[in-house]
Amino acid sequence: MTTARAPGKLMLFGEHGVVYGYPCIVTAISERLVVGPGESRGDTRFIDAAVKAWGKPGETFVAESSFSGKYGFGSSSAVTVATLKAIRSGATNQEVFDTAYKIVLEIQGKASGFDVAAAVYGGTLYYVKDKTIESLPITDIPLVVGYTGIKANTTALIEDVARKRAAEPEKVERIFEAIGKLVIDAKEKMIEANWERVGRLMDFNQEYLRDLGVSSEKLELLISAAKGVGAWGAKLSGAGGGDCMIALVSKEKRQVVEEAITQVGGQVIHITTGAPGVRVDR
Repeated sequence: MTTARAPGKLMLFGEHGVVYGYPCIVTAISERLVVGPGESRGDTRFIDAAVKAWGKPGETFVAESSFSGKYGFGSSSAVTVATLKAIRSGATNQEVFDTAYKIVLEIQGKASGFDVAAAVYGGTLYYVKDKTIESLPITDIPLVVGYTGIKANTTALIEDVARKRAAEPEKVERIFEAIGKLVIDAKEKMIEANWERVGRLMDFNQEYLRDLGVSSEKLELLISAAKGVGAWGAKLSGAGGGDCMIALVSKEKRQVVEEAITQVGGQVIHITTGAPGVRVDR
């Protein structure tokens, strides 16, 4: 019997704009979700949809994860991708991506596909919805990840931004355009490993997300704590409202940044970036 494992993701740059066709940068993380034959438990919508798409009638799968769905690491996309690969191990990355993206879009109503791309292809990706999936030559990103303790409602946040865009189209489009330019700059600086500059770009990205209204008091507390003890830059990661923040730090500052995040009520989550995409175990 076949099992498959797919990585979670962290959004590094380009939140919300990616929904409207602007670029983003996302990295696959070391935490993985494993799917194999067995009786499903909990929320089985994504597994069921994958079986309906590629499986046989009556076929059942169960998912086990090394990370909690509460963190915002893209568990829905990872479970969909892993299930499809477990069903059809010989499927190409493009076939898995196309089918998984369709499933996630149908179930969630709104999806841009970057988390599906991270689960399928792994590594660190420059992504533009329906246009570009580019693997970046980046191996080790010096990140600290802090969890707020608050589960974000991604769909509600995306809908809130959509309402703001409808009410103030010029303002919101200007923000998205600015974030898009920043993403392109960040891509270049990340390839150069100019992490101090990348940190400054994270700060700029956070300012735009703050203007969009998707940050939160707890996110700001963790971000401020990290920057206060010497992080190069920090921002929320994902839809906002809760979930995780990320900080870029030097090796010398890592421990003090982690302690600062913990002291203000955050939970440091130890992950590595640029993890491999979906893999099959036999």
